[in-house]
Amino acid sequence: MTAKHVILSCLAALAVSEAAAAEPPLKVMSFNIRYGTAKDGTNEWRQRRDLVVQTIQDFGPDLLGLQEVLNFQADYLQAQLPGYAFHGVGREDGAAKGEFVPLMYRRDRFALEDSGHFWLSETPDVPGSISWDSSLTRMVSWVRLRDPQGGAGSFIFANAHFDHRGAQARTESARLIRRRAEAVAPEFPVVLCGDFNTTEDGKPYAILVRGEEMSGQKAVDCHRAASPERSPDEATYHGWTGRRAGSRIDWIITSPQFDVLKAAINHASDRGRYPSDHFPVQAVLRLNTTR
Repeated sequence: MTAKHVILSCLAALAVSEAAAAEPPLKVMSFNIRYGTAKDGTNEWRQRRDLVVQTIQDFGPDLLGLQEVLNFQADYLQAQLPGYAFHGVGREDGAAKGEFVPLMYRRDRFALEDSGHFWLSETPDVPGSISWDSSLTRMVSWVRLRDPQGGAGSFIFANAHFDHRGAQARTESARLIRRRAEAVAPEFPVVLCGDFNTTEDGKPYAILVRGEEMSGQKAVDCHRAASPERSPDEATYHGWTGRRAGSRIDWIITSPQFDVLKAAINHASDRGRYPSDHFPVQAVLRLNTTR
């Protein structure tokens, strides 16, 4: 290779690097807000709903995935967060019955290209379906968005809530999501968030993040990318106590096309009161057009 070719190659690489850095960052939050009919005493929904909204507004996510959302909670959040579009249905009937796993995204930033839902079961296109050892109906909601501010094209944003009792159901749910993600991954990068009710030591994490049993292609655990050394104080479920000791069960995962600029567990509280029995998790990403 001549000196001229070397210079041209370096300039081309620099141009690609600059283009990737020019992509606007994406602020992502995943937040289990605790279903609003739970008998939580002083932590019941009406006593904390404003703190939920404030926690969301303080971070200002571009993309927001919520879990354990009932219909009246969805109505309240949409009224309080008018700058966000909403996509979600109740898991029991595909309409308004039961918990939602909804997505909210900034109206002024994203154009919606496609959307849908599927159930974490052996019949994923049947609303309300349940399989394996799952104790409850579980589902995924997803959207395909385009950011006109950037030049990187479209991506998938999806949100899940795995069963809290069924170990087989969690593993099969991870396999189902991974198959669907791999089907679209050649064309669309993916951001997946959710409450997975298991830690990074479990089989679902191995399937979703390390690609075990699947293609073997690794995904990105945003928190672990930002904090490679595991800490003993990474709990995301705290049961209203604020306790941090433990491991994460709430994750934000991406396909390899995203760079992780920041990621954290949000420990927001107000005078010892918490917006939920889960800490929200958040990340700042950049879609890397060079991958």
